[in-house]
Amino acid sequence: MQTPADIPVFVLCGGLGTRLREQTDVRPKPMVEIGGRPILWHIMRTYASHGFRRFVLCLGYKAEVVKRYFLEYSTLSSDFSVDLAPGGRSAATIHRSDRVEDWHVTLADTGEATMTGARIARAARRYLGDSAHFAVTYGDGVTDADLSAELKFHLAHGRTGTVLGINPPSRFGELVLDGDRVRSFEEKPDLRNSWVNGGYFLFRREFLSYLGEDESCVLERDPLVKLAKDGGLAIMRHSGYWACMDTQRDYEQLNQSWASGRAPWKV
Repeated sequence: MQTPADIPVFVLCGGLGTRLREQTDVRPKPMVEIGGRPILWHIMRTYASHGFRRFVLCLGYKAEVVKRYFLEYSTLSSDFSVDLAPGGRSAATIHRSDRVEDWHVTLADTGEATMTGARIARAARRYLGDSAHFAVTYGDGVTDADLSAELKFHLAHGRTGTVLGINPPSRFGELVLDGDRVRSFEEKPDLRNSWVNGGYFLFRREFLSYLGEDESCVLERDPLVKLAKDGGLAIMRHSGYWACMDTQRDYEQLNQSWASGRAPWKV
């Protein structure tokens, strides 16, 4: 029986983040901070809280920023000393760590112009190993979904893939009318009868046959379209919290949620 600790999580971290240029001119979107920590860290903490600990970060745009963050993770999170005297030990001695993560993180450069499907295919060829299943998610979405329950659901239904389905918030207010009278007004309601791709996928390794390493392979196009047509894709419905950091406004709202102490995804 596969457990979360057995499942590698491939996180898509290589996009240009063009709709968030205020933040992404100097760093990739997954490194944009919420409450002083990259949104990537928040995503990984969510997975870790459900027992996942193996991560493969699919890098592209400004990959060096992500690599540097994890190379320096221990010192950035700790008190440490460095002996700068001639002949001294230049390596840092860690004294106290505010956080100890039991994570195994692989940083895989998958090409700056590579699309989502090809990033997964390239990284999986090198780092999936013999795992029968793997997880995939985007590096810009947070949720309070029960990911261990999603894994149980995925293993039970026997299909090739599982997607976390979420109710999207409407971009506009909704008017309920009675003739020319507005009976009710709701500002940007959730679309309770609609379900969209929320990421947080789980796949059996045979899904790799739907992917290609050519940089033009987009996960959300041919691979998932064909998988659904073949009857191989199941949905785990999640009516709870989910948010994507796609724009400057999203960035500000997520940081406001964190600062308020009421961030629903907080572990």
